[in-house]
Formats: sequence, structure tokens, C-alpha cells
Amino acid sequence: MTEQTTPVEETASVPAQDPTPVQETAPVQETAPAERVEPPAEPRSAGVEAVLPPMPEVSPSAVGPQAAPAKVGKNRRVLRAVLRWTAATVVFAAVGSSVAYGITRMERTDVPGLATRDDGRWDYPTITKPPLPSGSPGPYAESNKAGVHSADLRKLLLPAPEGAEPDAALRGEDGWLPRKTFLAQFAAKSDRDTVGHCLTDNAVRHIAARGWTTADGTHTRIYLLQFNTAAVAEDLLASKLVSYESVQYAVSGAVATERDEEFPERAQVDDITRHAYTESKPYGAEQVREAYLSAGDTIALVVQSRKGLAKALPFQQTVVLQSQLLG
Repeated sequence: MTEQTTPVEETASVPAQDPTPVQETAPVQETAPAERVEPPAEPRSAGVEAVLPPMPEVSPSAVGPQAAPAKVGKNRRVLRAVLRWTAATVVFAAVGSSVAYGITRMERTDVPGLATRDDGRWDYPTITKPPLPSGSPGPYAESNKAGVHSADLRKLLLPAPEGAEPDAALRGEDGWLPRKTFLAQFAAKSDRDTVGHCLTDNAVRHIAARGWTTADGTHTRIYLLQFNTAAVAEDLLASKLVSYESVQYAVSGAVATERDEEFPERAQVDDITRHAYTESKPYGAEQVREAYLSAGDTIALVVQSRKGLAKALPFQQTVVLQSQLLG
């Protein structure tokens, strides 16, 4: 996987400054009798690392009223050479500065040799964590033994990427999803009943959700379930919802699941427990990928499905970004 997830930003980015303007070179004053100066010869193309030959030195005694009449012709040739190289130096400086300025103003993908091929990642907006209520610690602070997320759970949901169509069915009322809408995610009625009893027995406090469909037909659903303490959430996930090899309760469309071996371990987010799975062959019209996250007092379920094959990279990107919001 090419790992460029869009990281959660907590500080504003600083725009790049334009390069220092090029200073004009002071004109050279002629001390010899005025005559027409021929334009400089066309410089030979030599690339960025071309080195100009050294300019000839002119002795002060060779120019001016005291110059000997016999040396006037030679002095004029020297002066013309000086003027030619001065003009050439100014031209090279101006051209070089304009090229450097142009590159700093261009996008990375517009500069030959620096262009990056589209690797399938989605274009998410700038993502920031919501502020904590005054005096409330973060979910992993030493003083927060229960691992409670004090921020509004609805604001901890990952926003949809650019161009995606929102899933109106997951909006809920005031952003809170009814329990029955979450349970409808599971395929079998027996699974819905069992998971429903688990939520009741463990006193689920809130369920928030968001979903969208991208242009390539990938349907994403994210559910956040908040409990009283981190211990309750962690025990429920480990004992009831997942195992090492597969999920315990299949979501709609996924006949059988297996551990997602394509998900790189280096993409692990600190303090977040992740269980990622993919639907195993043979699968139907769509393939399903899903991941359970344990983050303090909250369990997250991320589900993606797509006709044919569900792509690995946007799934990994979505899971990592949602993990960072909860971390």
C-alpha cells in the first residue's frame, strides 16, 4: 500500500512564501567615448549548471583621460567585452530567477519528474478533532481512568470525501442513530437479536453514524457506539463481536469473512485496537470489507462494499483516518 493517508490536522498549514525578487543590476557607466554597443551574442544552451567564463579585468590606468592615445583601440575592445558579459549575466540571472519562481508557484503534479500517479486514495477535507469541553481530559489522559470521550460523539465521525453522495438513511434524528437502524446492518435475524441483547446488557449510551457512496460505486458506512467505560467496550468487542480469524456476526452481503492480510501493521494508530476483515471467496455481486475499532469507551464499525471488488486502499485510508479522530 502507498501510504498517504490524509492525517488529522491540529494546526493550520502555513502557505509557502514567494521567492525573493530579483534585484536589477546597476547599469555600467561608460568612461570611454560613446559609441554604439553591439547586442550580446546569443548564449549557448548549457543547462542550469552552466558556468560563465571569467570577465576580463580592466586596469584603472587604461580607461579615462590619462589613457595613452596608442591604447585607445585596445581599451575600446576590452570595454565592449565587459559590457557583453555584464548583459549576459543579467539575462542569465533574470531567466534563472523566473524559472525558480515558476516552480515554487506550480503544483507538484505540474512539475515534470515530480508528478504522482493517482493511486486510488480519496480526497478527504481537512480533518480536525473537535474541542474538548473546558476542564475535560482526553480519552487517554492519565486522569481519565474510564477512557471516556468527552467530545460530542457525532463530531468524531469521519467526514465524507470530496464528491461523495451522503447516505440519508444514516443521518438519524439530530445525528443520533436509532438502535434498530444499526442492527439492520447485520444479515441474519438471529444475529440482530443477539447483538441487540449485547447492546442492552452493556448499556450502550449513544450510536452515531455516517455513510456515503463515491463515484466508483463504493458504499461506506461508519458506526460509533459509546458505552460507559473503556473496559465495557473492550470486553464486548473481544468476547462477543470479533475473533482473530473472522467477525462473529456477518453484515449484509458478506457470506463469510477472513482476516484482512492486506492491511499493513505499520498503519496501526496508537491506543486503537483494530480488527480488519474482508469477505472471502466466493462472494456475491459485491465484496465487503469491514473493520472494528476499540477506542476508549467507543467501538467503531467501518464497512465498505462495492460491486465486483472492494478496493483495499480507500478502505485502509478510511479506517486509519477514523482511528486518528478517535485517538
